[in-house]
Amino acid sequence: MEKLQAALDKARKTRTGQPSAPPARRPPKPRLAADAASALDEMWEALAPFDLDDRQLVDHLVVAREVSEAATPFDILRTKAVLQMRHHGWKRLAITSPMPGSGKTTVACNLALGLGRQRDLRSMLFDLDLRDPSVHEFLQIAPRHSIGDVLTGKVSFAEQALRFGDNVAFSAANRSETDPTRLLLAEETADMLDEIEAAYKPDLMIFDLPSVLVNDDTRAFLKNVDCALIVIRAETTRHSQFDTCEREIAEHTNVLGVLLNAYRYSDHGKP
Repeated sequence: MEKLQAALDKARKTRTGQPSAPPARRPPKPRLAADAASALDEMWEALAPFDLDDRQLVDHLVVAREVSEAATPFDILRTKAVLQMRHHGWKRLAITSPMPGSGKTTVACNLALGLGRQRDLRSMLFDLDLRDPSVHEFLQIAPRHSIGDVLTGKVSFAEQALRFGDNVAFSAANRSETDPTRLLLAEETADMLDEIEAAYKPDLMIFDLPSVLVNDDTRAFLKNVDCALIVIRAETTRHSQFDTCEREIAEHTNVLGVLLNAYRYSDHGKP
């Protein structure tokens, strides 16, 4: 009866010139999460890949590419950093030191490669020690463009960055910059990093920054990170230098922790 009544009503409206109601449209299908994940995978795969020379890595004390006893301290650092940053919802980590020669670039490269063994994480390392860049030397890579070209928008991140494995991207410098503070302080740089993070969705972004007490480059950039790791060197870094560095950093961002590098003695005073 209901079907018959509906047919009669439709015929009646047709006779009186009233259009019948259009059939209901199906709602558009929501975009599947798998499609977005696939597109993200393709963006990472499009980054130019490179391989590493184990002998060159050892020469620079970069040991975290594979599981080993030498890599264990960096694996511990990786785990502690990831857990603490997840707890606070942080993604951007600066690595710096009070003075040069403390081993911050060694720590940054080892942390990045240690994160690369964590298959469920995507990580990026940016060499922003623009007066004296060294990540490209540590890893023996030769990017076609310098990271400064990315920060100023001359080239895209996709054109400049290099990928190791499936899940670690390196944006290295291939030359020093004459006025790095201008780049590191610029809002254009902040916007560019936001765009890279939004497009590639890394779990961690690591920034190898200059030593705090030698110039104002690191102070200019710290507003762009969530936290900072301070690397000090045993028997070299003075307490006054560390104290000043920690206070300077704490004015601009969170101090994730302090790493004592090149400590050669046990609790009993034996090597």
